[in-house]
Amino acid sequence: MTISMYEASVPVFSTRLKALSNVLNIAEQNALDRKIDPQVFLTSRLAPDMYALTRQVQIATDHAKGAPSRLAGREVPKYEDNEASFADLQARIAKTVDHLATFSAADMDGSDNRTIELKLGQREFSMAGMQYLLHLAMPNFYFHVTTAYDILRHNGVPLSKAIFMGSR
Repeated sequence: MTISMYEASVPVFSTRLKALSNVLNIAEQNALDRKIDPQVFLTSRLAPDMYALTRQVQIATDHAKGAPSRLAGREVPKYEDNEASFADLQARIAKTVDHLATFSAADMDGSDNRTIELKLGQREFSMAGMQYLLHLAMPNFYFHVTTAYDILRHNGVPLSKAIFMGSR
C-alpha cells in the first residue's frame, strides 16, 4: 500500500490550522476577559531565543501552504509577514486554508518521488517529496503549531489537548 501524499498533507494541514484558529479565538477572548492587552500574548515567547506567538503562526502557515505547493509543482504563495493582531493572524490562517482547498489528490500524484529543492536560512535541501513532507514540512509545521499553543498555555489561557486537537 502506498501513502497518498494529498491525504497525508492537505487535510492534515487544514484541520490543524482550523484548530489553531480556535486556539487563537480562545486566547483573544481570554485577553479581553482578563483585561490583558492582546499584544502581550502576540509578542510572548517561551524563551528569549525563540520566536514570539505571531511568528510561530506565520511559520506554521508557511509550511502548510508551502508543502502542497512544492509537491504539486506550483509556486508557493508569498505572504508579507506583517500580522500585528489576532484578526490579522486569523486572516492569514483563513487565506492558507483557502489555498489548501485548491488542491486535489490528482495534483499531488507521483509527488512522493518528485525532487524538492528549497533553501531554509543558509541551508539548501534537495530531497524526494515523501522525505520532504514527512521529515521536514510536517515536523516543522507541528513544532510551530504546538509552540503557539504552548505560548498561550504558558500565559494562562485555559486551553486543553481537546482544543489543540480540534475536538472542542
